[in-house]
Amino acid sequence: MSNFNERLRAERKRLGLNQEKFASLGGVTKDTQLNYENGSRKPDSEYLELLARAGVDVTYLLTDVRTESNLTEDESELIAGYRNLDIRGKAGVLGMISGMATPQTIGGTTNQGKVGQQITGDITGAKAVNLIGKKIKK
Repeated sequence: MSNFNERLRAERKRLGLNQEKFASLGGVTKDTQLNYENGSRKPDSEYLELLARAGVDVTYLLTDVRTESNLTEDESELIAGYRNLDIRGKAGVLGMISGMATPQTIGGTTNQGKVGQQITGDITGAKAVNLIGKKIKK
């Protein structure tokens, strides 16, 4: 089991932030962030509240247990909007994401992320399936 300062550093790195940018999320200086990460100081609740609002998994920081539902406000809004779409709308969104994906090399050829949705059946009973066969929930 890791300690708080190790989890704090790991969470910062998972989010791809340097100490200065992560510190600004919590309303502290880079030096204070460094002290939190090396274990010489412990953060207060205001710091943790600000990190939670920015999408940091504070439950993980405190308990060493990842929270699956820890989403930023933007991510929550996107999911809520997606859930309100009909099956064709969902297929369109997934196709757009697929088209924006970084090209992957498979067996020496590059897959440019084709808009890979197909809809079968009528719209009321339609099932959208992406190119790798994963069903899209209605």
